[in-house]
Amino acid sequence: MSRNASAPPPPGASQSDLNVALSECMTALDLFLSNSFPDALAHLQAKAKDSMYHALTYATMLEMQAMMTFDPQDILNAGNTMKEAQAICQKYRKKSTVADSFNSLVRGQSLEQFTEEEIHAEVCYAECLLQRAALTFLQDENMVSFIKGGIKVRNSYLTYKELHSLEQCSNYAKGENHCHFEGGIKLGVGAFNLTLSMLPTRILRLLEFVGFSGNKEYGLLQLQEGASLHSFRAVLCTMLLLCYHTFLSFVLGTGKGNIEEAEELLQPYLKRYPKGAIFLFFSGRIEEIKGNIDIAIRRFEECCEAQQHWKQFHHMCYWELMWCFTYKCQWKMAYFYADLLSKESSWSKATYVYMKASYLSMFGEEEGRPFGEDEVELFKTVPSLKLKIAGKSLPTEKFAIRKSRRYFSQKPARVPVPPLEMMYIWNGYAVIGKHRDLTEGMLEVLNKAEAALQQAPVTEFLADDQCLVKLLKGLCLKYLGNVLEAEEYFSYIHLNEKKIKYDHYLIPNALLELALLYLEYDRKEEAAKLLEWAKNNYKNYSMESRTHFRIQAALLLAKPRAENGAHTPSPSPKRR
Repeated sequence: MSRNASAPPPPGASQSDLNVALSECMTALDLFLSNSFPDALAHLQAKAKDSMYHALTYATMLEMQAMMTFDPQDILNAGNTMKEAQAICQKYRKKSTVADSFNSLVRGQSLEQFTEEEIHAEVCYAECLLQRAALTFLQDENMVSFIKGGIKVRNSYLTYKELHSLEQCSNYAKGENHCHFEGGIKLGVGAFNLTLSMLPTRILRLLEFVGFSGNKEYGLLQLQEGASLHSFRAVLCTMLLLCYHTFLSFVLGTGKGNIEEAEELLQPYLKRYPKGAIFLFFSGRIEEIKGNIDIAIRRFEECCEAQQHWKQFHHMCYWELMWCFTYKCQWKMAYFYADLLSKESSWSKATYVYMKASYLSMFGEEEGRPFGEDEVELFKTVPSLKLKIAGKSLPTEKFAIRKSRRYFSQKPARVPVPPLEMMYIWNGYAVIGKHRDLTEGMLEVLNKAEAALQQAPVTEFLADDQCLVKLLKGLCLKYLGNVLEAEEYFSYIHLNEKKIKYDHYLIPNALLELALLYLEYDRKEEAAKLLEWAKNNYKNYSMESRTHFRIQAALLLAKPRAENGAHTPSPSPKRR
């Protein structure tokens, strides 16, 4: 643990100060979870420049806001505040002399060498670094962000690792606030192990070279234990687990989150905070994943009604409501929420306008357009709305802009089913796959699109469009149990890859879906070969990082952990 000399902590710092700080921060957290967001922040602000726990809690609340709103200004504010909190924590850390450093190398350290305040400063400092790294990835889910974030938090990782080891072997006298310290370690060790286990192998190898390693099961266990402690960080452990099971496992995985565990974790909080917007939101997301779309819609609407202070939080609900109505093929309602987002949210105007245009394109010719809007004109405006966060463009925006360019010619080459394509990017087929009626409804829409393409004139986009529809139809057929037909559709894309001119992302994703189909029927060896081929033979395509995350999640299912880390050649998939 690096302890550079710095300014001394404020005079009079003592254990009683620590007790008071933790008590006040727990009260602020309770206000925050009860939707009293301004009151919670005001409760902390007066001491946020002096107390490490006030500073950390204040910054954590702003980070939670940024994580849930994706608002660029929220992300910037959270990053700056977390950096300030880190500086406050540094003041309370144990100061080391040259002699101390030499002795620690010779004899090792133990927790007895720290005051209670100093060990809390260590875990708070590490947490600041960890949360700053999370914001780095939030700004851009590109692989480079993971490397930058990984290097940035090496001290955080090593601090958690060392504190964890010291806590396991030390016989020091545990202070009355030990549960908060222990919760901090479990949060950090759990977050690192879980995150690192999800990384694609090429990034993981690079990080392992500088001392990082991750174990998914161990990470989940640490977070579960942290969530069960009566500590300041219990709710953070719970929320990280809820995010993993309801979002990360879908957007960056195979859609195999543990929904039963998510429900179990959520219930005590829903009971304590029945109108808590954060918990109503997760409740809605769980119902959505289970395929209970109407119940999910009611939860998201309740979430919006529960509080009015934090308007950006409504935007998360609008986003989910947009998808809920997409799953039901109710294009007008989906359009309504995309329109609301385009007017109120600053996360990605380009994505929202693209979705508005996408839903309008699904309307019948005879149906009136709301506000007299025209989808072709909306598609044309998408590139001008491009946003850069910390100098980076959002991957979803890049995708939307690239697809929109088809509408700039005198005779626009329309995208066949744009909302259903974007739904694939967000792994929505894993949601409708739980509900036969929804899947059959989606398949009917895709059958009509396929029939229209068969009648369409030959253009430079035709092969791409045919492969897109086949990928989406393959997913519906898979979830309806038509395995051989689904396999045929996925294989078609790989066999015709040379015909694809623009949507090259379809090829590795078709191989990924074929591998996931094989995994359902325990054909692990064939699945692993397909995944390795998809991972190693395609690059520079749309949403590449997201596909690599999903491939890695599938590889963890296909091969043992040790084998998965080893390099294996990737034979070509069998031609059919």
